[in-house]
Amino acid sequence: MRIASSSRGYLPPFLVCLCFIQRCYGASHHHPPPAKVPSRNQTRLANGQTEVHHRPKRGWIWNQFFVLEEHIGPDAQYVGKLHSNSDKGDGSVRYILSGEGAGTIFIIDEVTGDIHAAKSLDRERKSHYVLHAQALDRYTEEALEPKSEFIIKVQDINDNAPKFPEGPFVASVPEMSEVGTSVIQITATDADDPTYGNSARIVYSILQGQPYFSVDPKTGIIRTALTNMDREAREHYAVVIQAKDMAGQVGGLSGSTTVNITLSDVNDNPPQFPQKNYQLYVPESAQVGKPVGKIKANDKDLGVNADIKYTIINSEGANTFSISTDRDTREGVISLKKPLNYERKKTYTLHIEGTNTHTDPRFTYLGSFKDTATLKITVGDVDEPPVFSMEYYIMDVYENAVAGTEVGVVTARDPDGRNSPVRYFMSNKEEGEEEVVGVRYFTIDGDSGVIRTTQPLDREAQPWYNITVMASEVDNPSLLSQVAVTAQVLDVNDNAPEVATDEEVIVCESSRPGQVIQTIAAVDKDDFANGQRFSFALPSQLPANPNFTLKDNEDSTASIVARRRRFSHLTQELYRLAVVVWDGGEPTLSGTSTLTLRVCPCRGHGRARTCQGEAFLTSAGLSTGALVAILLCVVILLAIVVLFITLRRNKKEPLIISEEDVRENVVTYDDEGGGEEDTEAFDIAALRNPAGAEELKFRRDVRPESRQRRRQHRHRPPRGGGAACSLSREEEEREELELEEERLDAADVHEFIKQKLVEADLDGSVPPYDSLQTYAFEGQGSPAGSISSLDSPTGTRSEEGGEYDYLDDWGPQFQGLAGLYGEAVATAAAATASEAVVTKGGET
Repeated sequence: MRIASSSRGYLPPFLVCLCFIQRCYGASHHHPPPAKVPSRNQTRLANGQTEVHHRPKRGWIWNQFFVLEEHIGPDAQYVGKLHSNSDKGDGSVRYILSGEGAGTIFIIDEVTGDIHAAKSLDRERKSHYVLHAQALDRYTEEALEPKSEFIIKVQDINDNAPKFPEGPFVASVPEMSEVGTSVIQITATDADDPTYGNSARIVYSILQGQPYFSVDPKTGIIRTALTNMDREAREHYAVVIQAKDMAGQVGGLSGSTTVNITLSDVNDNPPQFPQKNYQLYVPESAQVGKPVGKIKANDKDLGVNADIKYTIINSEGANTFSISTDRDTREGVISLKKPLNYERKKTYTLHIEGTNTHTDPRFTYLGSFKDTATLKITVGDVDEPPVFSMEYYIMDVYENAVAGTEVGVVTARDPDGRNSPVRYFMSNKEEGEEEVVGVRYFTIDGDSGVIRTTQPLDREAQPWYNITVMASEVDNPSLLSQVAVTAQVLDVNDNAPEVATDEEVIVCESSRPGQVIQTIAAVDKDDFANGQRFSFALPSQLPANPNFTLKDNEDSTASIVARRRRFSHLTQELYRLAVVVWDGGEPTLSGTSTLTLRVCPCRGHGRARTCQGEAFLTSAGLSTGALVAILLCVVILLAIVVLFITLRRNKKEPLIISEEDVRENVVTYDDEGGGEEDTEAFDIAALRNPAGAEELKFRRDVRPESRQRRRQHRHRPPRGGGAACSLSREEEEREELELEEERLDAADVHEFIKQKLVEADLDGSVPPYDSLQTYAFEGQGSPAGSISSLDSPTGTRSEEGGEYDYLDDWGPQFQGLAGLYGEAVATAAAATASEAVVTKGGET
C-alpha cells in the first residue's frame, strides 16, 4: 500500500532525502555489473544456476500524516491516502480505518483510501493520533495486506498568546540603589509548540515604568535604570511588562502583566527638630521620677532607621532632669530627677540632642545624623506644706524617768516666701493598724515641737518606740507633712542577775573530791555597754555545804565542785545549792538562785554526761519484733557453736609421721619448747598494771625470797593489832602507790620497752627455752591500768581490806566490780571484828 502525502502537496523530509540519495548514487556509479549473488529469494543449484522463488511485492508502507490544527472551512481537511499494490482500481479492495478518532474525527473512503479530518483539531489539547489501516478483499473479506499502524500528527500554528501565570508580581528594592540592581525575574509561558517555528519564542519589553526600570528581553529580569531613587520622594512604582511570541515579529501574539515595585527604606535622612527653641512650664510640686513634658524630632525614615536617642548634653539640665525615648511615638519624655524649689531656682535651660541609633556608613557623606534643640523650663510657684529640718529623728530617754521628761525637739518651716507659722501634732493611727503604741507614752507641744514622756518607760518591756509627727501651716491646715521619730529607751541597772538554769545539773555517783560538776553562768535583763560582768559565791549566812562548793572563774562563770567522794542516788537523789550572783552595774545588784542537783549513775559520751538509768530505759523500749529477732540470732549462734564442737570431737586424729619414715625433702621440727618447765620464763608481772610491773621488774624464774617475806610480814597482824593501826598502814601503802603511779605516768614508753629488752638479753640464769616477753605497759593517760588481779596491788588492797572507790575512776564498766569487792570487803571486815573479841578479867 502506498500512502499519499499530506494535503499541502509536498513529501515528508525523510522521503525526499531518500530519493535524492538514491538518484545520486545511481548516476555516479557506471561500473559493469558484478557477479550474480543469490538474493534472499533465490537458491543456488548444483550446476551453478539459481532458482527464483516468486513472492508478491509489498505495497503496504507505514508513514506519518500531518494535519493543520484549527482548520476552518466548509469542506473536510484532506489528510492523506492509503493504497495497496493489490488494488487494480476495479473496486475489489476495501480500506478500513480504526484507532483514535476513526469514524468521528478521521473518515476514510473505503474504495479510494482517501482520509479526511471532519473536525477542527487543537494541538494544545491533543498533539497526535494513533490509527490502524487494513486492506480487505471486498468479496472474500480476506486481508490483502497485514494490519498496519500509523500516526497522524497535528501540526502547530501560532494560536496561543504568552501568559504570566504567577502575575501580578510584587517586589522591592532598597532606595538609593545603583543602576542595574536586580529587582525581580518574571517568566511568561506559551502553549504553542516550542520545537516548531517561532510560535513559542518569547521576547520581553517594558510598556510602563520607564525611565526608572528596565527589563532584559530574553531573561525577563527587571533592573533599576535610574540613580538615587528616593523613597521619601516616591515609594511605589507600577511597572507593566509585555511578553510577545514569534520573537517579537509583526503578527506575533502578546501578553502583559504588572509588577508592583516598592522602594525599601535605608537610613539616608538625619533626625530634625521642627524648631530650635521650646518652652515648658513645670510646677515646683511636680513629683520626682514623673514625666513633666515631651519633645520630638522628626525622621523621614522608617523602622529602625528612624529610631532616635535623646540626650541632655548640658550639666545644668542633666543634674535636675532626665530624658528617655518612647518606643511607640519616638518622643523624648522629660522626667524630674530632683525636687524643684521655686524659691531657690525659677528657670532651667536644657540642651537636647537627638541622634539616630542605627546609621548606614554609605550615607555618611550626607552629614552627621543628629540634631539639637533648646528647651527652657519655667518653675511655677506652689503653696507647699511645711518642711522638717531632718528626714528622720532619733531621740533617747532613760528608763524609769518621771512623766514629763523631755525626749527631743522636731522643727519644721514653711518653704514659701510668706513663711507661715507651723503647728505640730502626733499621728495616732497608721495605715491598716490600730492606735500607735507611742502615742500612749509620748506627747508633743503643738507650738515648739518638744516631745515629752507621759509615763515612766521600761526598757526591758520595749526598748524602741516609733512615732509619726505631723506638721501643718496655721493658715492652710490641709497642707500636711510628716516625719518619722524613733525614741530609744536607755538602760539603767534595775534588774538583779540570776543563775541560768536551762540545763539540768547532774551529779555522777563516781564524782571525786575537787571534781567540777558543772559550770554555770548568769543572766541579767539589763544591758551593759561594756559587756556583762558577774561574780558568784555561796551565801555567807548559811553553814558550809559538806557536799559541794563553788569556784568563781572570774570570767562571768562559776564551777560547782564536789567536796566528797561516792554519791549514791539510792541514799539521796536530790541536793539543793543556793548561789549568790552580783552584776557589775551601778549600783551593784545581787540575786540568789537555788539550784537542784540530781544524783544518778552516769556514762560518758565525749564531754557530755547522761544518766545511765535514762539510757537503760531508752534501750528497754525495744519493740517486740526487735526482741524476737535478737533472741533468734542468739539461738542460731548457739546452734552453730554446738555443731562446731560436735564436728571437732568426731574428727579423726591425723597419722603421726614416724621418725623412721625417711622421705626426700621432709624435715620434722618437733621442738615445742620447755613445756611445763618453761612456765618460770613467763613474767607474770607483765599482766599487772604499770605500777606492779615496775615494782617487780626482776625475773620470776629467780624466786624473790625477800619479796615473799615482806609480803608475809605485811599480812602478819601486829601484836597489839587494832583497826586503827591497820588503817594507817593501808593509807601509807596507798600514798606510796600513788606516788609510784605518778612516777610511772611520767615515764616514756620507748624507754620502758628498751629497758625490758636489755634486762632480757643480759639475764643468763634462764634456761635456753622458748619464752614470751609480754609488756603490758599502756603508757600515760589510761585511767584503768591493768585489769589483771594476779599479784597486783589491787589484790593486796583486797586482802588488806582496803576501799575500792578508785574503781569508779576507771569508768562505768568497773562499777559492778567495785560493788562486788566492796561487799566482799564488808563481809571480811565483819568477820574480823567478830573474831577480835578480847577477854580480860573474865569480862567480855
